[in-house]
Amino acid sequence: MSIRTRFAPSPTGLLHVGNARAALFCFLFARKQGGEFLLRLDDTDTERSTQEFADAICADLDWLGLSADETARQSNRFARYDEVFEQLVAQGHIYACYETPDELDRKRKRQLARGNPPVYDRAALALTPDDKAALEAEGRAAHWRFKLSGEQVVWHDLVRGEQAIDTASVSDPVVRRADGTWLYTLPSVVDDLDMNISHVIRGEDHVTNTAAQVELIAALGGTQPVFAHFSLMLGADGSNLSKRLGSLSLKELREAGLEPISLNAHIARLGTADPIVPAQNMGEVIEGFDIDRLGRAPARFDAEDVKRLNARILHEMPYDTVADRLQEIGAPAQAAFWEAMRGNIDTFADMKSILTLIHGPVTPVIAPEDADYIAEAQAALPDAPFDLESWSVWTGQLKEVSGRKGRALFMPLRLALTGQPHGPEMQHLLYHIGYDETAARLAAGRKE
Repeated sequence: MSIRTRFAPSPTGLLHVGNARAALFCFLFARKQGGEFLLRLDDTDTERSTQEFADAICADLDWLGLSADETARQSNRFARYDEVFEQLVAQGHIYACYETPDELDRKRKRQLARGNPPVYDRAALALTPDDKAALEAEGRAAHWRFKLSGEQVVWHDLVRGEQAIDTASVSDPVVRRADGTWLYTLPSVVDDLDMNISHVIRGEDHVTNTAAQVELIAALGGTQPVFAHFSLMLGADGSNLSKRLGSLSLKELREAGLEPISLNAHIARLGTADPIVPAQNMGEVIEGFDIDRLGRAPARFDAEDVKRLNARILHEMPYDTVADRLQEIGAPAQAAFWEAMRGNIDTFADMKSILTLIHGPVTPVIAPEDADYIAEAQAALPDAPFDLESWSVWTGQLKEVSGRKGRALFMPLRLALTGQPHGPEMQHLLYHIGYDETAARLAAGRKE
């Protein structure tokens, strides 16, 4: 089998972490099997779909590193859906219905009041051509339903195992609205067949839909893909994540400075018994992904966990990976500089704060009781230019002349040079700050 998966978002909003999980699983499964990953924009809702959202989806996927082998848009395929629709109507698989939304709602309420499931009663199948003509003369337009078999649909799900849905327990799905617009089912099935999708990987909220899609595939004489329905995600507190996804858009996470590899590495293991471990590239994430490891329990997503993983990844990140980015922000193009500073950042943007410690401006902090000590420090500065030994030479001499040691020796110097009680090792900071700037800060701090 030639492996082809698809991620099929609707360009009616921004992608969130739940969408990213679906896209990532499709991408990882395809790449690990040597297959292809397709991006399909399900933009049949022409009123709500926008080019702006379509562009944002592509930008988010590019940021995540989920490069598609092919991109398609449903809005370019309406003629194909019309063709299949007419075929299925002629074969009796799709039938016209004329109930208004209010009438359907009243039917559902009556069924629920009687303790019955709110399944469509197929009253439209009893309409004669004259009945239909009369309804249309009233100004009613038909919506169209796919007729289910009423039998059990069974398939093997890669995540959920053997699945069985009794189609007598669900309504015949509406495939086309009265205004002629398409709902999800028919275009999705037609696309999956035409585009040779081998595996449909998506959230478990689509399980019931799958039964209708399996029967529609059979009606079209197509080959059924393999299905995998993974569990949905909850928030860290167990709440329904989908109700507050606005705060977890990929755009917002990207703007927070997260590395895309940290989000990929985290989500790829979420919902499995495997530990979440740092990764430096997508090859490592692909190698560690196994769809068979996904459990059926809801997965809990906590952005704070991703932030912690992000810091771990940066602390281990090789210089070659960030060399160009360091150059862009004016950092020294040296592996030694990156390796000395990376342990002090949680996001790459924090490197700008470190550069500020080096180049300024900083506000020196000198306590009154340390004023004489800083004067001694200024007088004892090693000769220019500084090197990586200058800090130990300087503090060694100050220890002798001042009698200070430990925190009392080091902290006043750090505060006088950086204004901060924490940060990168002073051995490296002093070297990059340099003699002239060091002398200037010590002098400025004493004046204040």
